[in-house]
Amino acid sequence: MASTSELACIYSALILHDDEVTVTEDKLNALIRTAGVTVEPFWPNLFAKALANIDINSLICNVGGGGGGGSAPVAAASGASTAAPAAEEKKEEKKQEESEESDDDMGFGLFD
Repeated sequence: MASTSELACIYSALILHDDEVTVTEDKLNALIRTAGVTVEPFWPNLFAKALANIDINSLICNVGGGGGGGSAPVAAASGASTAAPAAEEKKEEKKQEESEESDDDMGFGLFD
């Protein structure tokens, strides 16, 4: 969990970015003082240096983008029939259709 000092610097950097202002130590300190938050003096400097050459938009947009996909299923034993994979595909299709239908039952959509 982030400390109060870290959160104050993060929110200040986001405010500056939203206003299309360059994130500097002085501007972070000014926002933090205005908010009435006490932070250790190294945090604003650390955040300003860390964000100096970083595109903050890409940080915001790629928050959950990391990590690899799930592992591939292990191949079936040599004597297995080809009907089993077809049955699995049908089950997956049914699950997918059910999940789409369950969204309709809520009475609203994601972009309504």
